[in-house]
Amino acid sequence: MKEPARILVVGGGYVGMYAALRLQRKLKRELRSGAAQVTVVAPEPYMTYQPFLPEAAAGSISPRHVVVPLRRVLPRCRVVIGQATAIHHGKRVATVRTLAAREQGDGSVDIPYDELVLAPGSVSRTLPVPGLADHGIGFKTVEEAIGLRNHVLEQLDIASSTREPDVRDAALTFVFVGGGYAGVEALGELEDMARYAARYYHNIEPDDLKWILVEATGRILPEVGAEMGRYAVRELRRRNVDVRLDTRLESCEDGVAVLSDGSRFPTRTLVWTAGVRPHPILASVDLPLNARGRLVCTAALQVDGVSHAWAAGDAAAVPDRTAREPGVECAPNAQHAVRQAKVLADNLCASLRGGPLKEYAHAYAGSVASLGLHKGVAHVYGRKVKGYPAWFMHRIYHLSRVPTFNRKARVLAEWILSGLFKREIVSLGSLEHPRAEFELAAGTGRHPEAS
Repeated sequence: MKEPARILVVGGGYVGMYAALRLQRKLKRELRSGAAQVTVVAPEPYMTYQPFLPEAAAGSISPRHVVVPLRRVLPRCRVVIGQATAIHHGKRVATVRTLAAREQGDGSVDIPYDELVLAPGSVSRTLPVPGLADHGIGFKTVEEAIGLRNHVLEQLDIASSTREPDVRDAALTFVFVGGGYAGVEALGELEDMARYAARYYHNIEPDDLKWILVEATGRILPEVGAEMGRYAVRELRRRNVDVRLDTRLESCEDGVAVLSDGSRFPTRTLVWTAGVRPHPILASVDLPLNARGRLVCTAALQVDGVSHAWAAGDAAAVPDRTAREPGVECAPNAQHAVRQAKVLADNLCASLRGGPLKEYAHAYAGSVASLGLHKGVAHVYGRKVKGYPAWFMHRIYHLSRVPTFNRKARVLAEWILSGLFKREIVSLGSLEHPRAEFELAAGTGRHPEAS
């Protein structure tokens, strides 16, 4: 075995964390002796379990239990918090802008490596819609999920305290763009939460809230199949959610969402969940990319035609060996990412030890989606399930997949407690400006409500 083998993992999401976790188990002896080193570069010190973001936004799960601390689960790895800005694989060097570099202003640091694991994930795919950059709210991080929860509850406070009908209507109108998992589950959970919260406002009825789901194609939740997608539309419309299929957002300037069908909705809330795209770091690497900007990979999860470079997850175009037609790639979802990470780590270890590599192959098992408390849809192993059973399957599946026993126990305990006690409907929007009150007292700032 080459000594020392310096392994660099770029990314701390599904693939990055699970690959590093597997590597520290498979290379335990080498890591202890110093024959191998594993460095993980991630922009945040935690991995976010994204399927739980809607429940965190609705208050069913504490935000702390949606994230997994990297340093706790990767004690044998070196964790560097920073953003990889360039990767020169020909020189085996990655340039990383760390938190210290940002504070000190002394530039970035170079991290040399022998083996590269590229797993930066994806970022929100935005379009040049007028006003979107200024007024849109994303739903990909735990900070965005909690910020959206606070924002929705704040809109109820605004609507309850104003005498202006236009201000009230805009505050109670919530527009979600994107009919995939993120958009539908976020809307379903937040609509449930807001409907429950309305009972505590003397002048707001649940039917006063207007929820609009905008989807550019003719169906929502394509992963659960056409029949379950149609059921999800019916279920949402039964809850007075205005589902607009084959419709696009044209603009959202001046607090007005304009749709391609000519509709106009004054609103203070526009949530953008219309897809993702590969991480921008891929554009700066000297590695082969496909037309969609993803790394071209083999079924063994090696970057095609390049030695000592590995990739998986959203950043990688991995051939699907279970597909009936040639040229089909694995879908960029968590189901594949977690399994790819384990195969990648096993193959990397085998490569270091001169052993054979194995190809990744996983037949898609199906999908589950929540539509709010006690409501859901599922299409698993050819079976179609809806309503409470699908919602229960959704929770059981993701409880089994969330990393670490500690995290599983905490999530389960919170679900049990939430079933015994009433929801918390407190908005903590001031968390976004924690020094505002002190600055006001010191005479150096304004109260955030005055801005």
